[in-house]
This record gives sequence, structure tokens and C-alpha cells, in this order.
Amino acid sequence: MIDYDKIVSPVVAALPPSGIRKFFDIVAEMKDAISLGVGEPDFTTPWIIREAGIYSLEKGQTHYTANAGLMELREEICNYNKRKFGITYDAKSEVLVTVGGSEAIDAMIRCIIRPGDEVLIPEPCFVCYRPLTIMAGGVPVSIQTKEEDEFRLLPEQLKEKITDKTKLLILPYPNNPTGGVMSGADLEAIAEVLRDTDIMVLSDEIYGELRYSDEGHIPFSKLKGMRERTVVVNGFSKSFAMTGWRLGYALGPSRIIQLMTKIHQYGIMSAPTTAQFAAIEALKSCDNELEEMRREYNYRRRCIVDGFRAMGLSCFEPLGAFYVFPCIRTTGMTSEEFCQKLLEEEKVAVVPGNAFGESGEGFIRCSYAYSIENIQEALKRIERFVRKHSK
Repeated sequence: MIDYDKIVSPVVAALPPSGIRKFFDIVAEMKDAISLGVGEPDFTTPWIIREAGIYSLEKGQTHYTANAGLMELREEICNYNKRKFGITYDAKSEVLVTVGGSEAIDAMIRCIIRPGDEVLIPEPCFVCYRPLTIMAGGVPVSIQTKEEDEFRLLPEQLKEKITDKTKLLILPYPNNPTGGVMSGADLEAIAEVLRDTDIMVLSDEIYGELRYSDEGHIPFSKLKGMRERTVVVNGFSKSFAMTGWRLGYALGPSRIIQLMTKIHQYGIMSAPTTAQFAAIEALKSCDNELEEMRREYNYRRRCIVDGFRAMGLSCFEPLGAFYVFPCIRTTGMTSEEFCQKLLEEEKVAVVPGNAFGESGEGFIRCSYAYSIENIQEALKRIERFVRKHSK
């Protein structure tokens, strides 16, 4: 028999599985279970978007597109970002359409990281940044953000971690899992640290449309001197409820986009054609639908934050995305223990905070991209669990 341990890549074999998915095979088989774990909108993709996808199939538009994506889609991406955020990109050379935002993140890391290069990663953060850095040969360097700082990356924290090996800063905001945001002043302070360096920035702005503060989303590339060093990653999954369509994009300097497209050419070829035609319609026609979803998320956000606080748990108020990150230290349990026992005793699935980095220990992530009925029932069960176990 083949000894696969001698064959497979030791780098890949050593990577842990995603902490987000750990409990959800169990939930799928558990009667009356409620999951607040997966960050997926419960909204169906708006009909006008689905109709555009269906119509493209009826017209026989089922062939490969250009590697970088349909030119019409790239143009609409540029139009949308200029209209919504005031940033301007060239559709021909500065846009790459990808299979979800995750592919854009992977391609950006791989196109600039050499073995031994350091990648600065503010944590808690989405689970893919560290593994993708390791698979590219880079060295992930954690920057631990804190609840008392509203989980913002502070300029002094950034300065402390920069070395002569630092190649890339990953800057995700609004943040998954905390829901934390970066204000214009916060971003300017980070930009000031970077201006005299050659450090690149991967600005993951997939939740940019889901902001609940008075100040709207500000792309990092909009700040003085940052465009030339920044790749903005965005997509359609979260804002337009298009997770299953698997479509994202990257905006950045032409040289970097050119190299990312080369990786995309060999690994993917092109993003799904039907999804691209649907996305054109999303960008053109769905401002109202997007706003309606954001209003509903905001209502759920207030309900779930108030619910955790009412049961005595400290809960930072998220101003972006669709997650809350309550602290569960008063129970005396680790994040893993809390989530395991909550699932066993109350049939509620949430994600342990340490799945998003060491600084997430003592917290849990709950998504409010679920119906208000599910959220309210889950809160009742969690409150009963907390009262039983609090010390």
C-alpha cells in the first residue's frame, strides 16, 4: 500500500482544518439545531440578478470568458467603485475577476511573497490569511488587536511588528469575525506608517457595503500614496447575497494585477460565465435591494448585541459585516469548551473565537445573517446555557 504520509506535502498536511466548519457536520444531522456559525446571508439572491444569469444561459452564453473576466463586467466594477467609493481603476489593466474573494486573496499573496517574507496579519481575522501565507512560503506575523481598542489595528502596533523582512500587510475591514471597522482617521494613521516603506497592502473589503456607522466605507487605496501599494479585494457574496455564484474581484496596480492574472490563468482559466453576467446586473440595478438587506442586518445586529448584553456577557458593538464577537470568559470555559457544550446541551452552533487567532480566545463568533426568529430562539438557548455555567 502507498504510504501517503511520505508523499503529501508536509506543509499542507500540517495545516489545521478551518475552525469555522468544525461543528457543522454535526449540526446538519441534529434535529432542531440552530446554527449561527456560517457567514452566509439568509437572503436569496435578488430576482433581477438570478434572471440575468438565467437569461445568459438561455442565450447560450456558456463559453469561457477572457481570463481577467468579461470586459463589460470589469467596466461595471470600475463604474460601481467610482460611484460608491470614489476610487478610479482602468478596466483593461487594473481589474481581475476571480472565483470568490478568496481566490483574489490567494493570488495576491502568491504573486508577491517569496520564501521567508513576513506577512503582517491583524487578529482576530478570517481563517484563510495564515494558511495561504504559509502555503506561499511566507511567514505569518500576528498583530493582536484588542476589544478595548474596538479591535482596530493601531499604528503603534503596526510599527512594532515591521522588520526588514516585512513584505505585506493584510488589512481586513469591516472585520470578520469581530465586526470592527476602521475610520478614515484610523486608516490615515496606518497609511502614515507605511508611506516610507515598500510594504504592500492586501485590503480585504468584502464587507465594505455592510457598514452601520455614519461614516461610510473608505477604500484604503483612496488614501494619499496608498493606491500604488494596495490591492483591494471585494466581491458579490456578502453584499448581493451571491455566495453560491462564487464571484469576486481584485483592484490594483496594473503590474500586480497582471501577475495575479497569470496565476489565475494557470489555476482557474476564468470565473464562471453565468455568474459574471449576473454580476453585471447586480452592479447596475441592485442599490435598493442592497440597502434593504443592510437595514435588515442592522435590525438583527441591534437585537443580538442587546441580547448578549442582557444575559450579562460583554459584547463589543460591531459597526460592520454581520457578526458579533461576545466575550464568554465569565463562564470559566475556553472558547472551544463553550462551543462544544453549547452544541451538546442546547443545540446551538457558534464558532470558537480562537479559530480566528490566539487573540480570539475567550470569545465566540455568532453570525446574524440568519432570520430574526432563529436569532431570538438561539439567544434564549444561549442565555439558559450561560446562566447554568456562569461562575
